[in-house]
Amino acid sequence: MAMLELTDVNTYYGNIHALKGISITVDQGEVVTLIGSNGAGKSTTLLTISGLVHARSGAVTLEGHSLVGIPAHEITKLGVVQSPEGRRVFPRMTVLENLEMGAYARGKFEQADLDRVYELFPRLKERIGQKAGTLSGGEQQMLAIGRALMGNPKLLLLDEPSMGLSPILVDQIFSIIREINQQGTTVLLVEQNALMALSVANRGYVLQTGEIVLADDADKLIQNDMVRKAYLGED
Repeated sequence: MAMLELTDVNTYYGNIHALKGISITVDQGEVVTLIGSNGAGKSTTLLTISGLVHARSGAVTLEGHSLVGIPAHEITKLGVVQSPEGRRVFPRMTVLENLEMGAYARGKFEQADLDRVYELFPRLKERIGQKAGTLSGGEQQMLAIGRALMGNPKLLLLDEPSMGLSPILVDQIFSIIREINQQGTTVLLVEQNALMALSVANRGYVLQTGEIVLADDADKLIQNDMVRKAYLGED
């Protein structure tokens, strides 16, 4: 049984058909990535899984149990936690207070979770009392991921973690994503940097205008001519 399964999911924004019958699976322990251009439906897929947007039809299941109609905060308690596009840290709260908010969503605070975040992101421990709005972009991204990890997720949804970061920071963030997965957290990754995403993923799906046009192992997608031309910048 897949940890997460979407079957023939259709999601709309008003009359706009954003997801057109998509089906994906994520098995326990995997990193699965969704790649595609702006507007392809990648973020909508994550929002549909996390309950912030509701599918009009189709099935979304976590470990065989339906998530359809379950409020977003309850889905979080079930172990599906999202680090959103644009980081969305609480700028007037300190680093520690932001991390505590991640635990609040889960319903309890565990020192072991905080220690894990500080081990992954030593910079956050150095900035523990600093207002989140004064952090650099890279530090805010670390905080957004760390806040999500405070929810002790079974499934971590990452939406564009490399957006706006320097190449050095991108390498660092993806190294940490790999480490998070090796520690036992399953990851569903949305990312425009297709090469970096496929380098850490087991499998990938390519979305175009709300439809899945390609699905394969990550190493095979890297070698696919369509992917290389459209997303890896090769002729």
